[in-house]
Amino acid sequence: MVLPTHPRYESLMLRAKMVEAYKNGILSDSGLIAHGRGEAFDYLIGEKTTLNAHKAIQAAAAALILAVYPVISVNGNTAALASHEVVILTQSLDAKLEINLFYRTSERIKNIRKILEDAGAFEVLGVEEESVTIEGLKGPRSKSSKIGVNQSDVVLVPLEDGDRTEALISNGKFVITIDLNPLSRTSQKASITIVDNLIRAIPHLVREVDKLKNTSKSELRNIVNNFDNQLNLQDSLDLIAQNITTKKEKKIDKTD
Repeated sequence: MVLPTHPRYESLMLRAKMVEAYKNGILSDSGLIAHGRGEAFDYLIGEKTTLNAHKAIQAAAAALILAVYPVISVNGNTAALASHEVVILTQSLDAKLEINLFYRTSERIKNIRKILEDAGAFEVLGVEEESVTIEGLKGPRSKSSKIGVNQSDVVLVPLEDGDRTEALISNGKFVITIDLNPLSRTSQKASITIVDNLIRAIPHLVREVDKLKNTSKSELRNIVNNFDNQLNLQDSLDLIAQNITTKKEKKIDKTD
């Protein structure tokens, strides 16, 4: 039993939640590896929502509000960590919610659908309805609901893989992602990248959507157009370098 006073309490609780999700057939084993990799990058950004992330969240909220057909794409990690928040965001935007899995099995689809419905989702796509192939992809990962991502103009794909992000961009989608690694292909190729932990980013995004809902379309377009994803990613990398240097200097001071 981990006490709440443990300095890594929240992180350890998230790990336990992921292990439980794996045991319950929500995650693939590679999902656990992905979570660990993300946790390492979370250390490097300081385990908080940075100013850079706030800027990206604001731009993402504006883009989603402006969208004609917004879709939120969910994988096992997202469902395990933030199902309730994702459903709230979907309903706030009147967006479609679709399950997309790299390691797709009928059992995992069923389990993730149940999590989302238990969280309040009225409609979950990517289950049994008619699908189409995303041009540029092969295999199960290329499948998408005919009335989901396939029709979207703006799609939020937290924790997405690089191949699918590139394919969606090539197919004319405006892609928003949440990725703790600013150097990943997903981060580099997306239209807007929120470099933050999913469990912080989604609630912030929900609040920002509510805040901007009554903003004029021209102002929302200005927010999106003034956001430079590559510059924001570079700022995130600079912050990581600064944090590493600061920690290194503190360590040296202690040994003096």
